[in-house]
Amino acid sequence: MLSVPTLWTVFVINFLALGLIWAYVARSYPAFGAAQFWTASAFAAAAGAACAMLRMMLTDSLLLLPLLAAGTLMVFAAGLAAMGIERFYGKPVGWRTTMLTTAFTFAGLTVFIFAYDSMPMRILVYTIAQVTPFALTLKLLLSPENGRVSPGARLAGIVASLLIAIYALRLVGALLQPGEFSFVRFNAGQSLVILLMVFLSMALNFGFLLMAIDRLRNEVADLALLDDLTGVGNRRHLVQRLTEECARSDRNGEAFALLVIDLDGFKGINDTHGHAAGDACLQHFTLMAQTRLRPGDMLARTGGDEFCIVLPSSTLREGAMIARRVLEVCRADAEQCTGQDIPIAVSIGVAQWSREIGMHPDRLIAAADHALYDAKKGGKNGYATYEPKLPPEIADLVEATLRKRA
Repeated sequence: MLSVPTLWTVFVINFLALGLIWAYVARSYPAFGAAQFWTASAFAAAAGAACAMLRMMLTDSLLLLPLLAAGTLMVFAAGLAAMGIERFYGKPVGWRTTMLTTAFTFAGLTVFIFAYDSMPMRILVYTIAQVTPFALTLKLLLSPENGRVSPGARLAGIVASLLIAIYALRLVGALLQPGEFSFVRFNAGQSLVILLMVFLSMALNFGFLLMAIDRLRNEVADLALLDDLTGVGNRRHLVQRLTEECARSDRNGEAFALLVIDLDGFKGINDTHGHAAGDACLQHFTLMAQTRLRPGDMLARTGGDEFCIVLPSSTLREGAMIARRVLEVCRADAEQCTGQDIPIAVSIGVAQWSREIGMHPDRLIAAADHALYDAKKGGKNGYATYEPKLPPEIADLVEATLRKRA
């Protein structure tokens, strides 16, 4: 069986290595704020383990000072790890809980080391403070995010639960058999516990790394669906969304609408004012259009000066209403243009999903494009709706019926 000092040395090396890994991640991805907390947590834990190891090298008169430092630093490291989890999930990160648990540890250990020497009470104080940060963040790790729990978060949650269970069992043992459950005692049981803690600490940080990889991969995937210039969805994202909406409508029969938008005279803007001015117009239109959309509506740029708006659970009439809103905001903005300002005018085609379209988004896009052509033919700076033509036999029947009524 490995000696306790050897295992504490392994503990120090393990946390130093994890700290270096997280420091590299934090430097490579500055926007990934959780990495900064996990870096600090690993180095604080390494310092705490070093203090625990140092305790075995000092004389009896100084024996308990490293114990106080080690316990306080390890609790502080756990608090930093929990803060990293909160930052990862976009929760408000405050120092209050971490500082309170750290202060509670320092005060409790000081009392039960120097004023009233009691190992069971020291273990009680340390266990409460060490378990609290993990218990508070356990729900975040195991709760679904966007409908799923990431494998890394599930692993971290399971490891955190195991750590809580081990600390609880150690506390029970310390209360039943005082003196036998200190992390610095030279016996097989303590060596096994420390070895297990080393393994679980590595597994916990591996879970954090998987969480980071999953988040960064999702961000890259999201970027692949966004238009670089305007920040809205691109054509790939539009087709993906239309496919989902067609499938949903085909199942439940609920219609949805599509708007195809084209900026009038955009080529002239590029030729007269330059491509930079044209890009600015595209960005400005994007901002204006988004102010007239509802939650759940999707704006996408499909290329050049063409945009599309997907309106879930909407009829042709509701699509026309959104088209009027977009036209109104563009016209109001154009009226306020002065000097070098470039007015923006748009033409819009509106179409509604139908059973004939079924699972074919391209048919809906073609219908909206047809309406857009009608809008441009009608003088631009307006909108038109797509009214599907009836089959000849049905059209003849409707005409005959109308004649009879006449």
